[in-house]
Amino acid sequence: MNVLRQNTDYAMRLVGHMAAHYSDGAIPVRVMAEEEDVSYQFACKIMQKLHDAGLARSEMGSKGGYSLVRGPGEITLLDVVRAMQGGVTVNRCTCGEEKDMCPRKEICPVNDKLCELQGMVDSYLASVTIQDLLNGKAKK
Repeated sequence: MNVLRQNTDYAMRLVGHMAAHYSDGAIPVRVMAEEEDVSYQFACKIMQKLHDAGLARSEMGSKGGYSLVRGPGEITLLDVVRAMQGGVTVNRCTCGEEKDMCPRKEICPVNDKLCELQGMVDSYLASVTIQDLLNGKAKK
């Protein structure tokens, strides 16, 4: 089982591409898709999700395309993950939604450690910015 879905992986590539060309303005989806090895149709769907999540803006016209709404240092991996798949959940008992919680949560000896792990995953993803990826370094 993959923690990050394929569309999330591709979204990270596309966001990274926009970040690398942040000062260049809007980039056509076809260009990003080709350079990041993502099918054009899939890239269009991903860009729409990133737009809906407020991470990317679209520009129409002959010089149109997408660009980041915020600087690469202001967008985290957690932002991208949440935009694409709603977050990473270690186990259903760490989801936080009553309907999804395990009925044994209160007596389970594993729950506290799983919640601790969930906190570490969320914290790490929130600590790594797209700029960190461009710099080739992730915060530890």
